[in-house]
Amino acid sequence: MTTLAHDKAVTLPTGTRAGFGFAVLAAASFGMSGTLASGLMATGWSPAALVLCRIAVGALVLLVPALRALRGRWHLLRANVGFLVAFGLVAVAGCQLAYFNAVDRLPVAIAILVEYAAPVVVVGWLWARHRQAPTRLTVVGAAVAMAGLLLVLDVFSVGSVDGIGVLWALAAMLGCAFFFVVSAGDEQGLPPIVLAAGGLVVGAVALALAGLVGIVSMSASTADATYRSTQVAWWLPVLGLGVVTAAVSYVAGILAARGLGARMASFAALLEVLFAVVFAWLLLGQLPHALQLCGGVFVLAGVVLVKLGEPRAD
Repeated sequence: MTTLAHDKAVTLPTGTRAGFGFAVLAAASFGMSGTLASGLMATGWSPAALVLCRIAVGALVLLVPALRALRGRWHLLRANVGFLVAFGLVAVAGCQLAYFNAVDRLPVAIAILVEYAAPVVVVGWLWARHRQAPTRLTVVGAAVAMAGLLLVLDVFSVGSVDGIGVLWALAAMLGCAFFFVVSAGDEQGLPPIVLAAGGLVVGAVALALAGLVGIVSMSASTADATYRSTQVAWWLPVLGLGVVTAAVSYVAGILAARGLGARMASFAALLEVLFAVVFAWLLLGQLPHALQLCGGVFVLAGVVLVKLGEPRAD
């Protein structure tokens, strides 16, 4: 990870091919979070406590490489304090906390589906703000990808929907869209690893303060977590949440957004749903059925169509 701290190492791999590789890495690492968290929540962990541990560990992992990347350029922090605070509050802490609150009231399938309508928000934002009208292929690809998500998540078997839960999921969707839009630009001059570390630090501090004043409930447990009838020490999945699903995923996600652009990166992130299904099968024994596998093919096809429909200058 320390190689990301230098400009040459950051700017060289930002082509489309490398960007898509980072998008797959981000989707895989993000997709593992739900499965790891599930085993911990079953032992008594609260969602807020898990989010706090996840982003705090991620911040510690990235702190030293980020500081090395800033050597001689400390003015970047002073010039972008407001941007980092917004990124940490909205794209990191706010998005994750909203999602877990949505899951507390909604079936996971509905919560994920609403959050991953974020690519549609990104397309609409680019159209309204920058006059980047989507091509026909982009529109078709978006429709195909969202149809695939409906099949992958098996939402047709879900019953009634809680209105407050939907509002929380919509908040998570906006936070997710915010992440893709702001990560795609590098006008602030912040290296990706600095942006990721700064956002995680701000998010961790904000969530810790929210817990101290009682805005969110904080509870944890040292009981072993169980995955596929195998018990593991509680700190192993906590470490995985922090290192893999926070540190690695946020850096990879920012690099993907800068290499692909906000629109394509947001659609490539739909692969997270597929990885989440695979990890749930491997670690929790939740095997997807044929309809979900068919939906996975639709998601991949939608991403390809979006890429083919991208304008030459994003």
